[in-house]
Amino acid sequence: MQAEQLRIFDIPQIALSRYPKTDALASKVNGTWVKISTAEYLENAYKVAHALRKMGFSKGDCIATVSNNRYEWNYLDIGMLMIGAVHVPMYPTISASDYAYILNDCKARLMVVSDQSLYNKVQQVKKDVSSLTHIYSFDPAEGATPFSDLLASGADVNKEEINRISEQILPKDLATLIYTSGTTGVPKGVMLSHRNLVSNCLASESLVPVDYHARALSFLPINHVYERMLCYLYQYMGISVYYAESMEKIADNIREIQPQLFGTVPRLIEKVFDKIMEKGHQLSGIKKVLFFWAVDVALQYEHGGKNGPIYALKLALANKLIFSKWREALGGNIKVIVSGSAPLQVRLAKVFWAAGMPVLEGYGLTETSPVISVNTTHTDGARFGSVGKPIEDVQVRIAADGEIQCKGPNLMLGYYNKPEETAAVMDQDWFCTGDIGEIDKDGFLRITDRKKEIFKTSGGKYVAPQPLENKMKESSFIEQICVVGEGQKFPGALVVPAFAYATDWLRKQGIEVQSHEAIAAHPKVYEQVKQEIQRINQQFGNTEQIKKFVLLPKEFSVDGGELTPTLKFKRKIIKEKYASQIAGLYE
Repeated sequence: MQAEQLRIFDIPQIALSRYPKTDALASKVNGTWVKISTAEYLENAYKVAHALRKMGFSKGDCIATVSNNRYEWNYLDIGMLMIGAVHVPMYPTISASDYAYILNDCKARLMVVSDQSLYNKVQQVKKDVSSLTHIYSFDPAEGATPFSDLLASGADVNKEEINRISEQILPKDLATLIYTSGTTGVPKGVMLSHRNLVSNCLASESLVPVDYHARALSFLPINHVYERMLCYLYQYMGISVYYAESMEKIADNIREIQPQLFGTVPRLIEKVFDKIMEKGHQLSGIKKVLFFWAVDVALQYEHGGKNGPIYALKLALANKLIFSKWREALGGNIKVIVSGSAPLQVRLAKVFWAAGMPVLEGYGLTETSPVISVNTTHTDGARFGSVGKPIEDVQVRIAADGEIQCKGPNLMLGYYNKPEETAAVMDQDWFCTGDIGEIDKDGFLRITDRKKEIFKTSGGKYVAPQPLENKMKESSFIEQICVVGEGQKFPGALVVPAFAYATDWLRKQGIEVQSHEAIAAHPKVYEQVKQEIQRINQQFGNTEQIKKFVLLPKEFSVDGGELTPTLKFKRKIIKEKYASQIAGLYE
């Protein structure tokens, strides 16, 4: 079958013919890794397809899921796609009202949840969703039908019959509706075809520096297009996919399975680096001196050996003495880390590359399936501060106002039931990303800001918050920062201090604090953060500099409503929630 003829459900078939494995997929069940072979995976997908057909499902019907990452999700995904049903995966963390909106918008008839808590959440809105008639659960959940019953119902599957149905599914057909988390307004259902996602996999294959012997750890939500496409890519390449138990168990799972690669977001890389630095501060004597010498060496790292032979010797020594221990803590086998969803601090990219764990920063949106561009480990394939070059078959241009636009086989079919909103993001056949950027002389794309997030001060000066925020987060004292000031005399900021670091810093001065509130209110912490902001301000023009700030006692979070599930700021919500603090900056 030619590449342009592939459908998503062809991927496990290809994996079985090329790379049959005993651990194609794996999840931890009751403390033990349960491995699923490629053959078993495909067999269960056929059972799901047959069971759904017996229930009356056919091409175009929507089936919703809300689940943690687990191998059963793949059975369901591939099984429903085999018969042309449309997969509508949802975030476990969204509100019950968002569940109701999405289920009604797509008219889902069947839903599968992962456990009792999510079943209870769905039950809150079931009475408001007239189309929803079946709710299954992967784990036992009182009131829900066990997913095992669905598999049992499909045990008498006739594979030839399912194959005849599958033959009628075209690459251009709708495969999934992914509702964007949205920083404002109600979620929009992004319509992605088989071709959209498969084209992104095929274009990314040559960029992955491992082969079918590798293991990948999956811990970002699989319902998000970024992790979902990566998991399809892993399967297509024969890479074993191990699903982490939870975000809290990532470090343990990495040590257990010793993966060669994983996808992540900058926020998690920041947390890993903070923990490494915390351990460094706990050292003493020559060990502490060597640790921070090695970090300093890493911060000077440049691609392509541009630092010269003396630097190479220093780096080799730093790797032997310090960075080898970092790699051991991350399983010892890491060949590459893929980062997306938000800008990555250049200093972190340099440190991880120098430590022998390249972080490949990429760029894309749900609407682009998702990858538009990505850095690579190829010769001259990466630039710090960039999101790489456009992948194969994807074209990128910069509009007159600086907006990044793209087109290619990865571009969505449109927003579900929203033709006007679809038209609003299209310039003929070019998709308008809403991001501002530039392409350098070597073809590397750089993101400078969100078009809608750039604001004007009362003096008529434009301020781009993201570059300011990314630089400020390089300070060990600043965990999160949101720049404000639209229509005001100057930029201000809401700052969440790095609580663990600040606690240790105060303790060394003989000051014990018992709460985050006490840290945020402590004058010494305020003064130190002020000095950090003033220092970093010097890298920006006077009209861009943060003049005032307030320390917050609590992190911005998904549960708190300030972050999207992909950890982007909901700036409108933040401005409303902290209106009094923002007003205080300008009194």
